[in-house]
Amino acid sequence: MIGRLREDVRAMCDRDPAATGCRVVWLTYPGVHAVWGHRLAHRLYNGGFELLARVLAYFVRTLTGVEIHPAATIGRRVTIDHGMGVVIGETAEVGDDVHMYHGVTLGGTANEPVKRHPTLEDGVTVGANATLLGDITIGEDAAVGAGSVVTDDVDPETTVAGVPAERID
Repeated sequence: MIGRLREDVRAMCDRDPAATGCRVVWLTYPGVHAVWGHRLAHRLYNGGFELLARVLAYFVRTLTGVEIHPAATIGRRVTIDHGMGVVIGETAEVGDDVHMYHGVTLGGTANEPVKRHPTLEDGVTVGANATLLGDITIGEDAAVGAGSVVTDDVDPETTVAGVPAERID
């Protein structure tokens, strides 16, 4: 467990040029704390303690400004830079080494209990205030520009931006 915590801190130190040291990240980065809180809430949720998991997720949101549904799947070394306003929905899947900035929404578009939130494959970067909606897949090592609205799949190693998001060549 301590190894995973260190891995998260190292990932943020590597990705954020403003990180003046890993101790600062460990103690003061709300995006890191939100991911840690989610990991515990996710375990509780999957263990049948749904109410307790939701209460913990609410507490983490109150402290960090990052809302992650306890059922969402979050990979390793996921970093949320600045964090405030990030929302990750119930059926969202976030791969390893994903980096998100503040204000990102991984939102749903259906009211039925089906897969209705985005899947971010490994290595994806999502810019500030981007909105990704529906059961879409953002391919490995793709990038989504700040302020973009994405409602369709994005191919691996592709950059999209705009409203609606379009491929940037």
